[in-house]
Amino acid sequence: MTKILLLRHGHVQGIKPERFRGRANLALTEHGKAQAELLSERVASAWRPKMVYTSPMQRCIATGTAIARACGVPSTVLEALTDLDYGAWQFASYEEARQRDPELFAKWFAAPQLVRFPDGESLQDVAARAADALRYVVPRHVNDTVVLVSHDSFNRVLLTQLLDQSLSSYWRLAQDPCCLNEIDITGSSVRVVRINDTCHLRALAEMN
Repeated sequence: MTKILLLRHGHVQGIKPERFRGRANLALTEHGKAQAELLSERVASAWRPKMVYTSPMQRCIATGTAIARACGVPSTVLEALTDLDYGAWQFASYEEARQRDPELFAKWFAAPQLVRFPDGESLQDVAARAADALRYVVPRHVNDTVVLVSHDSFNRVLLTQLLDQSLSSYWRLAQDPCCLNEIDITGSSVRVVRINDTCHLRALAEMN
């Protein structure tokens, strides 16, 4: 059995108020660094991963590095884990995007599976990369636990695939910063054990 711990990176600028972050190579905020440390403690205390794979984006590399350090394992970049490419909408605020193209903006929230961002990607593109990531990781870690550190959009898309859901259900899956999803894969059998688990961040929330 391959156990995949699918994680989202820690807090960055552009989460609130919301921006189309995507391929903007953002660093973790101080809050995000604290979240990553708590997540790394959670992973190290409950599992023994053999490898950490991260998106090439700085925020994922930093989150993955913290986890790899806590677990005493290597961390490496896997390009397929990168975020959705928003193209011309890259790092635009929601209000800016709404003003540029109100119809496309509305469609993104009503029917995300029908949207391709100008000069960017569609969710189908992300789904293809997510499948590629699994095809790469699972055969190399048949009896291992591995960590994948990626993004809100990537994680949502991968989870829809594993749950046999349409991409139209994209918005029904929450993925908070430094959340944990646990997935067991045995041959063609997939079991999603947990989704968007953030109990390890409670102490940080109480401090704030």
